[in-house]
Amino acid sequence: MLIHEILEIETGEDVFFAEESLADLMSLPVTTEIMESELDFQEAIVIGDGLGVALKLTEPAEFWLVLTDRYSEAKVLDALKKGRRRTKSSEEEFKEALVEYFAISLKEELFCENCPVASPPLHIQDRIERLEDFLRPILPSGGKVMEIGCGNGMATQSLQRLGIHPWTVDVDDCEICQALKAGYLDPKKAVVLDARRLDKFFEPASFDIVVGFMAGLIEDVNRPLWKNILQEASKLAKNMVIYTTYTEAESKWIAEIMDASGWKGTVIDNRDDLGIYDQWVYVGKR
Repeated sequence: MLIHEILEIETGEDVFFAEESLADLMSLPVTTEIMESELDFQEAIVIGDGLGVALKLTEPAEFWLVLTDRYSEAKVLDALKKGRRRTKSSEEEFKEALVEYFAISLKEELFCENCPVASPPLHIQDRIERLEDFLRPILPSGGKVMEIGCGNGMATQSLQRLGIHPWTVDVDDCEICQALKAGYLDPKKAVVLDARRLDKFFEPASFDIVVGFMAGLIEDVNRPLWKNILQEASKLAKNMVIYTTYTEAESKWIAEIMDASGWKGTVIDNRDDLGIYDQWVYVGKR
């Protein structure tokens, strides 16, 4: 894993992060408990410019325990970072190591008692091909892309066929897990997180494009939620946002939200005979 490279240790050495998810890195429930317990450790390594600390433990077995308060308002590791050996790492490298660790842990069911779905996710090839054809003339080559609401990675395949390897995020860990097991998502870029909290891990305009396929269903009762999701996710985009929906009304509502947030966009009729996936599209540009 990338974390082994960052710590400059052998790949066979056991490494664990103290927290179980990216969401927990904001509240630090386990890290706080560890710091209060005055844990005994044999060695400590500071990662990069204080991104985190790796502790080598010998009880109950020998392993490395990685702690980070980089994404939390509570800075509980300052004392541990003083006077320790340091290893080089950029913030981007460390973030990819974090994401990869949690993705592999999810895939290997480290934090699950059992997996409710053992078979690979069902992907509709006609939908993937049709979305690929729609996106080809719109998406510039070489851009950095974030896909929100990626689910089991079906629409992600359209991007990958175009040579785009996006960061992907979904709040449903089971959906992400299925896609990882089937090889549809990149473990270095597959994030289980509420899209409204992406700003804790990514700077504004850190992606060229943000996309979301089949946003919704958007109804009166959940419009405040979707407004928040779309506004927060779109802040990560530098140049373009693309959101597909089931209905024209949903796309027109998204257009209103995006236009009010400084985007200039159009709603595109993309209906087909099947009438299910990606029927309407909002494309917004800065």
